[in-house]
Amino acid sequence: MRDPVIIKGNHYGLSVFLDPELPMEQLLEALASKFREASRFFRGASLALSFEGRALTQEETNAAVNTICDNSEIHISCVIDTDKAREAFFRRVLEEQEEKESGSHKEPEGQFCKGTLRSGQMLEAEGSVILLGDVNPGARIAAKGNIIVLGALRGTALAGLSGEKHAVIVALEMEPVQIRIGGAALRPGGRFKACGPQIAYLDFGQLRVEPLCKEIIDEVHLD
Repeated sequence: MRDPVIIKGNHYGLSVFLDPELPMEQLLEALASKFREASRFFRGASLALSFEGRALTQEETNAAVNTICDNSEIHISCVIDTDKAREAFFRRVLEEQEEKESGSHKEPEGQFCKGTLRSGQMLEAEGSVILLGDVNPGARIAAKGNIIVLGALRGTALAGLSGEKHAVIVALEMEPVQIRIGGAALRPGGRFKACGPQIAYLDFGQLRVEPLCKEIIDEVHLD
């Protein structure tokens, strides 16, 4: 019987190969066992993560990441999907954050958080923030730098609070009550119901929201 979970290292983190046929409940049990066995090798490591071999829904991805976090001491910086353009974007965010941290002895300028922000809750970051989870209506996420929501953004997101004109807001599902970058705000309402990841950025002072694709990624700068 082949191993239902295979872990392979790469330049940016870990690739986790998942059995495409095993029921998800059993797969999560195998994932927990595999990372418990390997926990001593990755203790305290900050890594990017990709899942391969099996197409996962957002709920299944969240369950897989939660299982890994609960059974190891790995700090997951971001989850990379199989779309090359989106992979390049998240990889660039990770690389630039690592460069900032390696070039300074100050506290890291970015942070990674896991969980869902519910109505009335607020998350604020001094630099950029990556949230693995959802931002529900009535919740708010704010950062002086970039905001990346690896989940659904249905509340309020405020990026570039320090006046950063190149800040971006990215979400796997973009259905916010309000988004703001610097001094530019937008209340999308029901206009953004397109499937797939989207990115909000400033274009000559105007806040734009577009599907996260290679053409947009090439135009956006993350200074």
